[in-house]
Amino acid sequence: MGSKFIKVFLFMCPLLGFFSSISVYSAGYKSEVIVDNLDNPWSIAFISKSEWLVTELSGSLRRVINGEMQDDPVSGVPEAFYYGQGGLSDVVLHPNFKENKLVYLTMSASDPDSKKLNFLKVVRGELDGNDLLNVETIFESKPVRKTRAHYGGRLAFMADGSILISSGDGFNYREKAQSLDNHFGKFIRLNDDGSIPKNNPYLDKPDLKPEIWSFGHRNQQGLVVMDDGTVIAHEHGPKGGDELNIIESGKNYGWPAITYGVDYSGAVISPFTEHPDMEQPVKYWVPSIAPSSMILYSGKMFEEWSGDLILSALKPGDVRRLKFKGDTATNEEIIISEFGRIRHVSEAPDGSLILLTDEKRKRGKLIRISSLSADQ
Repeated sequence: MGSKFIKVFLFMCPLLGFFSSISVYSAGYKSEVIVDNLDNPWSIAFISKSEWLVTELSGSLRRVINGEMQDDPVSGVPEAFYYGQGGLSDVVLHPNFKENKLVYLTMSASDPDSKKLNFLKVVRGELDGNDLLNVETIFESKPVRKTRAHYGGRLAFMADGSILISSGDGFNYREKAQSLDNHFGKFIRLNDDGSIPKNNPYLDKPDLKPEIWSFGHRNQQGLVVMDDGTVIAHEHGPKGGDELNIIESGKNYGWPAITYGVDYSGAVISPFTEHPDMEQPVKYWVPSIAPSSMILYSGKMFEEWSGDLILSALKPGDVRRLKFKGDTATNEEIIISEFGRIRHVSEAPDGSLILLTDEKRKRGKLIRISSLSADQ
């Protein structure tokens, strides 16, 4: 079982003051470790105030009830390909979960004909207590890959009930992000049952994948649908060049033809940062912060954050707030920086923030961040 530990922070990360364009949150908060023995936690979904679902990249879907992680993982979850960056990743509840009990999971899976090959898969099933029933696959990325990196793996429901799925470029397949006959470096749009919406941009185009919604992406792990339906996503750049983008149907987001980053060796990927037929990011980061998740905060616990984007980062490890209005992101502020690499940030039903730390071998933590005045 997880242990609980409470700590109060009155000021935040003075060592980060050299980032002249980034302010640091100084109002303070309380932190509480709810669970401290998770194995590569990746995502969280809230069934209610007292019952939460947490994925572990190693393949388990765990229930947390009243702050206690249950001993046995949820049964019926398909086996994930846990290697490198692969494994069980996102968990999202259907908008009508209370009626249909549908849970959606993204994961990497090994090819049945060759264990050396793998792909991104999305499944859904009905949650019944500690069992996932009637599991069905609604998406498999094509073609299969040899690499074990850059899966994307983020999922979100759009205002019309369709779903968006981020499918990464597979690391060694980055040039394919500019082609529409594959799923590398794409956003995929499906109906909630896996069928293809009739208004997808490439539905009637011969030899093109009709599931594709947008292309030219690298490794997209932050995805938010705003209240007005606007889709915002962020993606990992190479060495520099992490991006925040407004995602629109049929648009090309440039990777790897344009980028603000360079290869990890320092080699030039492209000499260009813009092109008339490719979208510019709303914001980009050089050096990289490795953005890993994102929410639109709507709670009342931190009222000054309401309507802002909150994103987690792996490098060096923090949580940031961005003001977003129209097509502009401003007032970047580091609000949390005490816990190392943050894999996921989410908003709990009570308005507190829930963090998942990026650690393996049962060292991952689920941390609740609340205001100093909460529960007083």
